[in-house]
Amino acid sequence: MNGENPTDRPTWRVLLSYVRPYRWSLVVGGALSLVTGASGLALPLVARALIDDLGAGRSVTGLLLLMTLLVLANAGIGAVGAYVLRRTAESVVLTARRTLTARLLRLSIPALDRSEPGDLMSRVTADTTLLREVTTSALVGGVTGVVTVVATVVLMALLDPVLLLVTLTALVLAGVVIGLVVPRINRAARRAQESVGVMGAALERLFGAFRTVKASGAEHREGERIQAAATEAWRASVRAAKWSALAGNTAGLAAQAAFIAVLSVGGARVASGHINVGTLVAFLLYVFYLMAPIGQLVQTVTQYQIGAAAVGRIQEAERLPVEPEAVPSGLPPAGAHPASVGFEDVRFRYRDELPEVHHGVTFAVPPGGMTAFVGPSGAGKTTVFSLIERFYRPDAGRITLDGRDLRDWPVAELRAAIGYVEQDAPVLSGSLRENLLYGAPDATEERLCEVLRTARLDGLVARLPEGLETAVGHRGTKLSGGERQRVAIARALLRRPRLLLLDEATSQLDAVNEAALRETVADAARSTTVLVVAHRLSTVTMADRIVVMDAGKVRAVGTHAELVAADPLYAELAATQFLATAS
Repeated sequence: MNGENPTDRPTWRVLLSYVRPYRWSLVVGGALSLVTGASGLALPLVARALIDDLGAGRSVTGLLLLMTLLVLANAGIGAVGAYVLRRTAESVVLTARRTLTARLLRLSIPALDRSEPGDLMSRVTADTTLLREVTTSALVGGVTGVVTVVATVVLMALLDPVLLLVTLTALVLAGVVIGLVVPRINRAARRAQESVGVMGAALERLFGAFRTVKASGAEHREGERIQAAATEAWRASVRAAKWSALAGNTAGLAAQAAFIAVLSVGGARVASGHINVGTLVAFLLYVFYLMAPIGQLVQTVTQYQIGAAAVGRIQEAERLPVEPEAVPSGLPPAGAHPASVGFEDVRFRYRDELPEVHHGVTFAVPPGGMTAFVGPSGAGKTTVFSLIERFYRPDAGRITLDGRDLRDWPVAELRAAIGYVEQDAPVLSGSLRENLLYGAPDATEERLCEVLRTARLDGLVARLPEGLETAVGHRGTKLSGGERQRVAIARALLRRPRLLLLDEATSQLDAVNEAALRETVADAARSTTVLVVAHRLSTVTMADRIVVMDAGKVRAVGTHAELVAADPLYAELAATQFLATAS
């Protein structure tokens, strides 16, 4: 985009940017369309000569042969031109989808929080599809239509200016009506596409919590929500179709009115001797021939309005804030040495209208070892991890990794040094192997087997019908909650991270597997820095240091024994919240 905000550009410039890489294909397609039009324009002239020769008793064999060749050329060249334009149109859609997808993959987390994923998907699929016609067929059709109309009008003027005036009068009246209708087409098309986006968001919401929907008996309510959006899309599309039909039929009616008027006036001029029958026939053929390019121009205008609405929605998606491009800077590779982490008076809120989550959080974690974060729900523990990953930026204060401000780290290299296991341990649709290698696609088979044993997944793999190639289902629905957590932990360990973030990563594990993974985490803490949000006393007590958070602040830091003696909140948590797992 050359540093220019896409939304600052007029629609026609955006459309041209989409077709610019394919301009030569468009030139070829346009040239073939013009040749097709030229062959059509020659037919009335040949017909006039044919009528004159018949009237004079001359041979018409050559003219019949020429007419046949023109008809065949018109059909053949037209077919090739249509294919070239169609292929180019599909290429334009592909480029638009690639560009938009690449940008959406770089979306910042706050931007995604404010968006509906289903609506964003609609912009990548439905809205880009609407570019197909407007950027090629409409663009080339508009140019060739104008050229054809101008050429036809010139030839009609040469045949008889009076009949041309009669024709133009009918067409100008139609143009006024069409000019009034076009803005309504744009508004209706925009509304239809927005409703499709709403429907996509509703579907994404439904399938994202499908079991909850069924367990709650909410299928009917969710169906009504989706059907309401579909109905609104239908209404808006019908409105757009109504105005488009009015524009198209007005153009057709004008052409037919011109044909009748020319026939009437032309008949009188033949009777008065101003023109001959051949000229009238040729002129009538041109009026008839004029219907196609005029209809093409009307269609171009309506397609442009629909495409403009699509471009507007695509530009809105392109305007969403994105993370900076990854630029390598020679930082130590993952696994080189444990990382240190520091928070210095960090303040943060998720949105301007929401209260602060962190009210001056300060702590320091030295390289290596394990640090546990504990505290009541809503204390800001998970937010610590989100800020370290640079999913969000603090409103004030400073966060450092190895003593270096996170803002100075390229995002890609920062995250390459971190292994992160989220609270809900998401698993992606695909095979188990794809999920395990998701963060480390170049990991060796030996390393993969080692991590499978460490995460206690080797038994699961042995039981699965296709081993590592077994599909895990949408969001890992074929795995249990504990299995998904173990997959997420194994995925993080395969990266050999310098900093390992575990957000309640063992909450769904049974006692045996939880104890085994505690040993794994303890082993990892010897070569990397481990930060863990934990609600199990057994996990907390093995930490080298414990950070107690409450109401967005750090209230105490120390070992289990120190905090039980010195901090009443921690002592209460240890006696109640953690007591159930103390055994």
